[in-house]
Amino acid sequence: MSGAVHEFTARPLRWVPYVAPVRLEEATAEQRDAMKVTPSNKKISDYVLTLAHDPESLAVRSPLFNAIMYGKEGLPPGERELGAVAASVVNRCVYCVSVHAARYIQLTKREDVIAAIFDGGEHPELDEYSQAIFDFAAALSQTPSAVRAEHVRALRDQGLGEGDIIDLILASSIFGWANRLMHTLGEPRAD
Repeated sequence: MSGAVHEFTARPLRWVPYVAPVRLEEATAEQRDAMKVTPSNKKISDYVLTLAHDPESLAVRSPLFNAIMYGKEGLPPGERELGAVAASVVNRCVYCVSVHAARYIQLTKREDVIAAIFDGGEHPELDEYSQAIFDFAAALSQTPSAVRAEHVRALRDQGLGEGDIIDLILASSIFGWANRLMHTLGEPRAD
């Protein structure tokens, strides 16, 4: 028995890799550069240390992730987190749900939205605004062709513009990738 957590939660979990992460003290210059290790930034997660086995990909992945999730303009950060939660629920990535549900609650103070998602899974009952965002991101995560004109219309009806919708597509899509990396490289643990 691995001790892996299988139920969605907004409590902090620990991600445990199946392969040995790169040891920071033994990292090559290319790996240290990809991890953005500086004298003031030495706290590197096991996830990033694991991805550092492929420094060329990590060097591209981290700036892309940061630009999509932490861009200063466009879709508000809480809505990006809701898109990440929807993608992670569809992909059953318990670790990503825990991290981004907690971040969504921190940003929006909307524990009720996350509780409804945990109750309803891929089909929660939410307020119209949150529902439009969740349903779009969930459909996109099931398969891109599942997104219909009514999904886009629902987002526009809630005031999202073209740039906001593109930001939601990017946030949801990068979690399709992140969820798969998390699933295949490790598992979430409560301890």
